[in-house]
Amino acid sequence: MLGRLEGKVAVVTGGASGIGAATVERLVSDGARVVIADLQDGPGTELATRLGSSARFIHTDVAREDDVRAAVAEATTTWGRLDVMFNNAGIGGVTGPLDQVSEAEYDATMDVLLKSVFFGIKHASPVMKRQQSGSIVSTASVCAFEAGIGTHLYSVAKAAIVMLTKTMAIELGEWGIRVNCVCPGYIATPLASGGTITDLGAERVGRKVERTRQRTADAQAIARSGEAEDVAALVAFLASDDSAWITGTAQLVDGGLMAGRPWRKQPSYLTERKDSAPG
Repeated sequence: MLGRLEGKVAVVTGGASGIGAATVERLVSDGARVVIADLQDGPGTELATRLGSSARFIHTDVAREDDVRAAVAEATTTWGRLDVMFNNAGIGGVTGPLDQVSEAEYDATMDVLLKSVFFGIKHASPVMKRQQSGSIVSTASVCAFEAGIGTHLYSVAKAAIVMLTKTMAIELGEWGIRVNCVCPGYIATPLASGGTITDLGAERVGRKVERTRQRTADAQAIARSGEAEDVAALVAFLASDDSAWITGTAQLVDGGLMAGRPWRKQPSYLTERKDSAPG
């Protein structure tokens, strides 16, 4: 039985770990061939090797336009087309009060979180225009909608991705290209836990991810932490023809976090039935 992405070619930035790696695996399992674009050479190469002929790794610094251009070229040179561009690479970025943020820290944060998405759309769209089809998906966040969840610049960058998704959906729809973004809530990944396998090693990162999983399990209506595979499933849907009439959207994948306080945390006067006395 053919997968729903059979014959499609994708580029996944930040594809060596976390949400990116889970999405690479999901896309390949659905029949796609995938370029893994990431700075993490070890994990990226290992993932590509494990997935065999359906995946290739290319060292990519998404803050550099030439690197993003090269990742797109890797897909078109190897497999002749590009159907899916997943702009996923990210960092936590600079933290702390805004008046303590330097210009260099601002640039480094926004380059990875926002400019990289611009580069991804810029270089994927000409290929997709020639094909008259394609799906571009970017990783935003629940931080785009509510202050106080993420840091200043992380939240601002993710909000900008939501608007860039809408403006580009309007432009690229003329060529049959769809543009959407996914907005994860609390996801148990190395990035959300404050480290990478390359920096800290697999065992230490694994412990940090498990602590994140435990810490955020009760934050949303569905009483568990989100997993990278939850986001990957949504990206695979948006990459497929099953979402052929969906564009310009910011899709929440947050276990109900943005819906409001979980029922189990509501005050008793909302959750307990009290029948009124007659009269």
